[in-house]
Amino acid sequence: MKKILLLLVVLSAAAFNSFAQSSKGDGSGKFSIGVDPGLPVGNASDVSSFAIGGDLKYSLPAAENFDVSLSAGYTTFIGKTVTIDFNGQSVSGKASDIKAIPVKLGGRYNFDGSTGFFGEVAFGAAFIQDGGGTAFLYAPGIGYAMDGGFEVGLRYEGWSKNGSFSQIGLRIAYSFQ
Repeated sequence: MKKILLLLVVLSAAAFNSFAQSSKGDGSGKFSIGVDPGLPVGNASDVSSFAIGGDLKYSLPAAENFDVSLSAGYTTFIGKTVTIDFNGQSVSGKASDIKAIPVKLGGRYNFDGSTGFFGEVAFGAAFIQDGGGTAFLYAPGIGYAMDGGFEVGLRYEGWSKNGSFSQIGLRIAYSFQ
């Protein structure tokens, strides 16, 4: 796990360094880094009450007011204490944390140009740690980009693998212009 995170950091730093020279507002791509708190919903809320993560996203203009993006990050659904009643007896235990590396390819429409409201959708895979396998990931959302590179977005993110696991997530990010 630590090797995967180290690899993501090294690749991100190398990519950022190579693109930083050319992204001075000339219509080229840009990187953003964000923190992603979330509230589990549906089946996920049975075993977790909070999710936290972070990501690195690269966005590239594809058409007027439309960007395509690639992002990778790390998400942890923090396990909560679960109580089960069985034949009049209560048994309690803490659910394990669910950790994953989500990788997404997305599209974003900027309603007001580079700042203002936007809508986006992303699809990809969540590589679930500790033998959890890989889940299909989908994430529609809305947000607002501010002057100075800051943005905030709200999304529904679902992971589908033999059922669904989902959250309502918030992304607070800074874009390197």
